[in-house]
Amino acid sequence: MKEPRYRVYVIELDDSLRKGTDKPAVYVGYSVKSPEERFAQHLRGERASRFVRDHGVRLRPRLYQAYPAAASRPEAERLERHVADRLRRRGFTVYGGH
Repeated sequence: MKEPRYRVYVIELDDSLRKGTDKPAVYVGYSVKSPEERFAQHLRGERASRFVRDHGVRLRPRLYQAYPAAASRPEAERLERHVADRLRRRGFTVYGGH
């Protein structure tokens, strides 16, 4: 049986969640589903972050495409934290990414 491949994704949130920066607020997560499928789930309220369900605008592929898929959940969690920390250092307001 093939191991699941986890992908990290970044979703732009509306301006009401931006805090003291000119960069948008974003949500960072990971899933075995494609980023497009996972974003749609959030918007439908399925296993959703309230931030994405209520404030999700669009996927931001340029912020996550370069990262490889993770072979395990612990690896995906580390990658999610890495992406979130990197975006925070660049001035984004980041939700999720724990």
